[in-house]
Amino acid sequence: MALFNNIAIRALALLAVAAFGIPAQIVKPKNPLRDRPEVVAAGRTLYNKTCTMCHGRDGTEGDRAPSLNANRRYFRLSEAAIFDSVKNGIPGTAMPASGLTDLEVWRIVAFIRNIRGTASDNAGSGDSGNGMLVFTGLGGCARCHMIRGQGGTIGPDLSSIGAQVTLERLQDALTKAGPIPAGYRPVMVTTLTGDVVQGVARNDDSFSIQILDEKNTLHLFDKQELRSIAYSKQSLMPHDYDKVLSSSQFRDLMAMLSRQARTKIKMEQQGENEIGR
Repeated sequence: MALFNNIAIRALALLAVAAFGIPAQIVKPKNPLRDRPEVVAAGRTLYNKTCTMCHGRDGTEGDRAPSLNANRRYFRLSEAAIFDSVKNGIPGTAMPASGLTDLEVWRIVAFIRNIRGTASDNAGSGDSGNGMLVFTGLGGCARCHMIRGQGGTIGPDLSSIGAQVTLERLQDALTKAGPIPAGYRPVMVTTLTGDVVQGVARNDDSFSIQILDEKNTLHLFDKQELRSIAYSKQSLMPHDYDKVLSSSQFRDLMAMLSRQARTKIKMEQQGENEIGR
């Protein structure tokens, strides 16, 4: 009797779909090769051989097509949508069909998804525990930066840095000079009495300035009390960690920072402007 009831229920469901046009759930294809490092590496090689007539090398901006990395917002987010775009092209645009086999396309999909991911999506194989020791010890990072309530405040809180930037951008922050983050402009002031205070400028306007120093003390000055105000054009952030640390220490620091994703929000991967749009 139970078997008969189950068959009857399924039959009624099929009739409902046929009679009322209830759409069946579409199962979108997933990458059978997954996102293993060797698949991503093979996809990168294929991409640089077949896609750089328009796009730039390694997913950067090209002469005839935009970058494919995480620096801009994309409509095609899911594996299925990217696969369709690479395999069949995008109607009404200059994007042609690739002419590649399905497995070759899936390798390129893995590469594109990799370069669009955050550092926490692509965390390296280093030792996070040792990385934290470098952060609080030899690297001196904790003097300025905080992780989960521990550390300094003169630099940005890094408790969720792995979810906010790409792995490449995280590495660049440690090894290359870049723009000063908003709210962290270095400044040195001298008072009318000769006292000198250095730190980063907070709430700086025409009449007053707040300065947060390296001891996490906030100073408030009326600008009429100051003899001079000198702003630095360079960040307080060192950019030579790849030189002052050993290769293993640097790898471990990167691994630890990339795993800081306390507030990570997963993007909907099967959603807006999917296949064919």
